[in-house]
Amino acid sequence: MLIASHLLFLVVCITLFTGVSFAEKIPDYYKPYAPIYTDKQVYTWTDKVHITIVSPAWNENEYGIDSIGDNSDNPVKISTASSSLGPYRLTETSPNSGVFTGEVTLTGFLHDADGDGISDTIPRTSGTGPTNGLLEAKRDDGITISFEFADGVVLTKSATVSWNVGQVAFSSPNYLADDPVTIQVNDPDMNLNPENLDQIPIEVYTDSDSAGISVVAVETQDDSGIFESTISLTQTGESSGNRIRAFLGDTITARYEDRTLPPPYGIPDELDITAKSFVGSDVPSIQKVSIEEPHTADSNGKQVSELTKGNQVQIINHIHNNQDYRQLFTAIVQITNEQNQIVSLSWITGNLDAAQNFELSQSWTPAESGNYRVETFVWQSLDDPSPLVPSYAKSFFVK
Repeated sequence: MLIASHLLFLVVCITLFTGVSFAEKIPDYYKPYAPIYTDKQVYTWTDKVHITIVSPAWNENEYGIDSIGDNSDNPVKISTASSSLGPYRLTETSPNSGVFTGEVTLTGFLHDADGDGISDTIPRTSGTGPTNGLLEAKRDDGITISFEFADGVVLTKSATVSWNVGQVAFSSPNYLADDPVTIQVNDPDMNLNPENLDQIPIEVYTDSDSAGISVVAVETQDDSGIFESTISLTQTGESSGNRIRAFLGDTITARYEDRTLPPPYGIPDELDITAKSFVGSDVPSIQKVSIEEPHTADSNGKQVSELTKGNQVQIINHIHNNQDYRQLFTAIVQITNEQNQIVSLSWITGNLDAAQNFELSQSWTPAESGNYRVETFVWQSLDDPSPLVPSYAKSFFVK
């Protein structure tokens, strides 16, 4: 019987010790380990803030989901400069993990962000956690998360709130007439509701339709802050809806008006942000036309090799359009002497048809003997001196 009693006592002891939970029910005041993390370091005024606190000492029930922060003795508080939430409950991600999470949505302040004369936010502060928190925030603000780990031991984490300058881009630097045209705006400040797809207006115009169209760009995901709109081009119809009139050679411009700008801009300031693309081939702008080596001819068009002063000569260039559509151009012929003084300057403006060869002839009567330099430039226009081809130069000697 004595042996049996000892065995029973041993079994009971083993059972008691193996059933003990090793989680600390009371955090160690002298070892306050509970790092606080946020998913970003910088937020915009209507962002969703994801909060994580790693605190194994507060994992009280290894088989259940624990909570922290929702009592006045050991509260979690989330604050901006003007508003505060707390005690705010965070919940454990899984049993025995010791990792607690929650989220708070910033609600901004009263401001018309899209220019329609109506405020686009409803500032409010409410919620007890873990996911229903709403917190007002200004443009240049800060967020502070605090957790009273033990009596008098408060751990904190801070992040900033700031607006951003938006960006606009086309999906391609150039489009053919039948290509869909996608425009993208990246502006996190216009993610006004992180639970839904937001929308913003964009103005689009072309050389053939300066009035343009207004289109709506839709957010790609609920909280991406990236907006896209796709339009089509027409050469036969009028601009309407998401279709705009544009011909080959036109520039397409997209304009986004940003009304949520960081310092040094003021809160009421606005900034037009634009992007440009091109309707036509993918031939580089500097290779849109080509120039053959110039030659000289007499008044009858017969090529000559010797030039003499006082005798009229024709300087002939051949220009070729390397594209499959009409190209506006201005060709300039400049002649300089040995002192680099311009002795003759002329130009012609016109259109080159698709793949057209064009003969450019410049009449010149040299007044003096010597060496001369003839240089030919081909530009987009006199108002737009963008070169369509590198300039071509050739030297001649006049007897």
